[in-house]
Amino acid sequence: MAKQTGIIKLKGTIGGISFYKTTDGHLAREKGGVDANRIANDPAFQRTRENGSEFGRAGKGGKLLRNAIRILLQNAKDKRVVSRLTKTLVAITKTDTTNERGSRTLQDGNLSLLESFEFNLGGKLGTTLFAPFTNAFDRVSGDATVNLDAFSPTVRIAAPTGTTHFKVVMGASELDFENETSTFENDETAILPYTAADTAAIALTASLTANSTLPVVQVLGVEFYQEVNGQMYELKNGAYNALAIVIVDTP
Repeated sequence: MAKQTGIIKLKGTIGGISFYKTTDGHLAREKGGVDANRIANDPAFQRTRENGSEFGRAGKGGKLLRNAIRILLQNAKDKRVVSRLTKTLVAITKTDTTNERGSRTLQDGNLSLLESFEFNLGGKLGTTLFAPFTNAFDRVSGDATVNLDAFSPTVRIAAPTGTTHFKVVMGASELDFENETSTFENDETAILPYTAADTAAIALTASLTANSTLPVVQVLGVEFYQEVNGQMYELKNGAYNALAIVIVDTP
């Protein structure tokens, strides 16, 4: 593909060249490709069909996960989170040793590869929250927990300039990739002052189905605020908020 330069940026197709806008800027490429009917039926494209099937399955899995944690994700995501998540899920699909190529699934793959996935590369949890925490998921009770001892926010949280307050958020979700359904519960602290004084100890709990037979993911994040005239505003509309997967538990 070619990058468009100059003052005037084109969109559409001219003389067999397609002009379009992406997050990487205004691009151009030659229109064309293999006939869709040939891809669907020609034996030479068997591998293409298999790859497409598994890619589509990974895409649906990513959408399921994003929708499940949407209440937290909408405040902490970057522009490439969809493609990055899909890439990870495609890799998970490829670890399925039960089903044949083209029929491999997420639920039969190594879902632990999702652990430590950062939803916002502009504000990673790993470079934002330095307070030690313990987290766990009890499959029997269905409780997902996070605990932090008292800590100094200005010492243990790397906040963006302008931060006056913050809160810690946690969520847990059961994911049924086969039936494309999910459940989600979350917990969070109050909006706390970003000062040197220690916080109180923090204990967060999200309760899911007891004895669930589905994969469960737990996410942990930090959201930043600026107080102006007594009102709390999300800093840069959440551009610096952190959110990451901290537990993947499979039955």
